[in-house]
Amino acid sequence: MDGTTLTQGEDMALLTVQTIALTGLEMTYAAASVSDTFPNNGRTFLHIKNGDGSDHTATINSLVDCNQGFDHDPAVVVTAGEERMIGPFPMNRFNNASGLATVTLDAATSMTVAVITI
Repeated sequence: MDGTTLTQGEDMALLTVQTIALTGLEMTYAAASVSDTFPNNGRTFLHIKNGDGSDHTATINSLVDCNQGFDHDPAVVVTAGEERMIGPFPMNRFNNASGLATVTLDAATSMTVAVITI
């Protein structure tokens, strides 16, 4: 898949999942929105790059309690000029009724994202 985004609304995009293969994967990155969704099969990861001069936080929307009994959204700081791999995301905790998980950013300036599955 090519990693392009499909517009769902002004500030939200549906990200395309790219599959790792034995033949290799040259990841394609899309400009991040403040809120993006992506299909999640439980073996899905986000690779977020921060090209901005400021740190930004990526928050994954949890829809149910974790195994400790709390509904908390994991928040990952993506330091200025760095990148983070985040995941995998258990389907029963992060997927909505359509099988999509949601990631929000405190700001999307100079942020790019790739969604990868194994």
